[in-house]
Amino acid sequence: MRLTRRAALALGATTLTMPALAQAPAPIRLGLLRTASPAPLYIAQERGWFREAGVEVQFRFFDAAQPIAAAAVSGDTDMGITALTGGFFALAGRGELVVIGGGLHEQRGLKLTAVLVSKKAYDAGLTSLDKLGGKSFGITQYGSSFHYMAGRLAETQNFDLKSLTLRPLQTVQNMVAAVRTGQVDATMAIASMATPAAASGEAVIIGWVGDHVPYQITALFASKAMVGNRADDLRKFATAYRRGITSYREAFLRLDASGTPQYGPATDAAIADITKYVFVGDPAAGDKIKAGLGWYDEGGALNVADVRNQLTWFSAQGMVKGEVDAGAIIDTRFLPTR
Repeated sequence: MRLTRRAALALGATTLTMPALAQAPAPIRLGLLRTASPAPLYIAQERGWFREAGVEVQFRFFDAAQPIAAAAVSGDTDMGITALTGGFFALAGRGELVVIGGGLHEQRGLKLTAVLVSKKAYDAGLTSLDKLGGKSFGITQYGSSFHYMAGRLAETQNFDLKSLTLRPLQTVQNMVAAVRTGQVDATMAIASMATPAAASGEAVIIGWVGDHVPYQITALFASKAMVGNRADDLRKFATAYRRGITSYREAFLRLDASGTPQYGPATDAAIADITKYVFVGDPAAGDKIKAGLGWYDEGGALNVADVRNQLTWFSAQGMVKGEVDAGAIIDTRFLPTR
């Protein structure tokens, strides 16, 4: 059977096109919480910087930190950004996950996470952090970042963590509600949630975590397969992520001599990007985002020493079995370190 000239040309074009299609990189599926904390990623996505870098990124939203880590292990996602938990370190210790960069930091002087106590407990004498010993304390779950922060506060304020009655309440919303109604004596919440509770008169802010326990609260991580098979795509991702952080810092972290943020047009532009994902349609969105500002180091730098400290703490609590080499679960090829 002879091919016509037109058919031959069409067949040739198809043959040339098929390899190109086959080589198109798969999207990077990123697990995250639908909160304002991963704001630099929202900015980078909305401004098309991932596409410019040569990768497509798809956000997959979750309701808690632990499922984000589990999804990367199961192959449902490729990467995640969230708090480092006991569960995360247990999975990373099995070789399933690798920390590749920094996220949000608790930083002295920035009011990110408040320690919130019920009005009843405050009136009964719970007026400072060193008086938390012996009280009930709401957390999301054992092994969470809230559990870690409670433990570190116990160290800095010289009370025994075991004296706290920890109440796992699953969500931050439940934690705040429990304090407001007096079901627990104390809890923690980001400023955008803690401040309204305090303003209602049902709760009192007695301190800020960052002033006592500055630490790497969230980090960027990838699955073992992603690091092993798609390192070039991770570098492209990191390029866009750094651009998002630069814009975030310009919008929210320009501080004057007294440490007060200085806002301007860059702030308004960033808020417009962020509110595509959180506080959608909320007329008070801008104020809520500003009220819960967190610190990102330039370039997405990771505080390696603090990640090691967190691993040590969770291991000491029996939440990570066996010896885990911190060097084996941290890869510094993609983003800078502090």
